[in-house]
Amino acid sequence: MAQRSLPPTDREDEDELRDESLSLWRIAFSPIIWAAHFLLCYAGAAIWCARVGPTQGTAFLRLSVLALTLIALGLIGWVGWRALQQWRPEASTADRLHHPENRHHFLGHAAVLLSLISVVGVIYVALPALFIGTCQ
Repeated sequence: MAQRSLPPTDREDEDELRDESLSLWRIAFSPIIWAAHFLLCYAGAAIWCARVGPTQGTAFLRLSVLALTLIALGLIGWVGWRALQQWRPEASTADRLHHPENRHHFLGHAAVLLSLISVVGVIYVALPALFIGTCQ
């Protein structure tokens, strides 16, 4: 006997719309954090070296880049963890993963992958701080 599906209520529609819009934002969060990290590290280093001088204060510059990197990695990790929870829901709804038309899970998968790419990008942006001898 086939089950009839009831039309969604307004509350269910609002919840679904909220989840979908959050999923779309979740895709963008990690690359935005990566871009902000890039901007803060390189612009901050340029301003610091122009103000302080070419040979002074590189230890502070390295610590600043390290702190920004740890903050960025923590934020990207949090976004990636939330996206992973969206992509791999609890066992009772695991059968929904096999439906390619399920956008919600696809968006979670995309956000996880973008978070991984952003982690690699943040690490590469921070690598020059290891080799800074002077600002010259």
